[in-house]
Amino acid sequence: MSSAPASPAAAAAATAAAPPRQWPQRLPLTLAILALFGWLAWTVSARQALLLLVGTGLGAALASPRFGFTTGWRNLVESRDPSGVYGQVILIGLLALLSIPLLEHFPETTAALGPLSISLLVGAFVFGGAMQVADGCGSGQLYKAGLGLPLNMAILPMFILGSFLGSVHLNGWLALGALEPVGLVSELGAGWALGLTLAGLLVVTLGVGWWSGQAFNLRRIPRRWVWGALALALLAALNLLIAGQPWGIVYGFGLWGAKAATSLGLFDPAANAFWSDPGHAERLRQTLLLDVTSITNIGILAGALWVAPRRPAGSGPTPRAQWVAGLVAGFLLGYSSRLAFGCNVGAMVSGISTGSLHGWLWVPMAFLGSLVGLRVRHWVSGGGAK
Repeated sequence: MSSAPASPAAAAAATAAAPPRQWPQRLPLTLAILALFGWLAWTVSARQALLLLVGTGLGAALASPRFGFTTGWRNLVESRDPSGVYGQVILIGLLALLSIPLLEHFPETTAALGPLSISLLVGAFVFGGAMQVADGCGSGQLYKAGLGLPLNMAILPMFILGSFLGSVHLNGWLALGALEPVGLVSELGAGWALGLTLAGLLVVTLGVGWWSGQAFNLRRIPRRWVWGALALALLAALNLLIAGQPWGIVYGFGLWGAKAATSLGLFDPAANAFWSDPGHAERLRQTLLLDVTSITNIGILAGALWVAPRRPAGSGPTPRAQWVAGLVAGFLLGYSSRLAFGCNVGAMVSGISTGSLHGWLWVPMAFLGSLVGLRVRHWVSGGGAK
């Protein structure tokens, strides 16, 4: 009797567990990354070349330890395993310790701010559900596509399409009701902003420990979560220092979609409130290689590919229902993350760590959405693998 097809999560785990590339196999890709670095430094800017390396490091730091935001939340809900959430708290706390002082001492740097809006609440809820169905948030889709997983590679174009359409419709959503962004650093100063951020993370840690029955104990958290959090925090702080803005994922996807639609004559940016904004219009006219988020997204793909096994471990074909659900969820990921002004990276990690109040609103709404998404995920897979 044949075994049931594995879920995308099982395929990702099998791929990550497969024998990694050895240096002889990594050499061509390493040379290609270094060549792109040199070309960017010579023809574009040293900043963009450095950001390519930062993005490559982020991709490796996500893929090598399998640092998954979606998985961490799913394990907490289904197995009462708080390890992944604790890893995310460590990441955000360390990044806040680095980012908030940078924001105070370097006025040219900016926080990951988002308006407090109905679009934020709706977008975060939908995103939380869609990421469980698609088995990955924005960064998860990128690094798993870099690992060579077919479904995640197919989800990326849907994510791009959704992000583009979300940007086109964003001003209509904001018209339903929105307040100005609130940045704790600018409102209260770095000291108070950092103290309140760390206090909030402490409350989350205590609540997770109480609910799961496993209090925070650094020695009991698997090393992959701890080392992944440390590497991601350092690299994300470098991104802020070099780019002048926090690590993000979603904007690059929307820009790719807008460029494609404009070049095909399907979209007139001058007729849209979002893309006619001078800043967005300028990025649309420029090469993608000048866009900060695009270059780090490219780096994430390269970094994940660099640590990927020689051959993605196969675990049977993905059922048609999972393909359909994954592609639909991928579109919703893109659309909702634009409405919510970020995904797990842009809204949660970068938002909270730079003192943006919208990040704290994003998390509970996305978590509620995840509870719904987990039910849909099990329905699609017929109650199979988690």
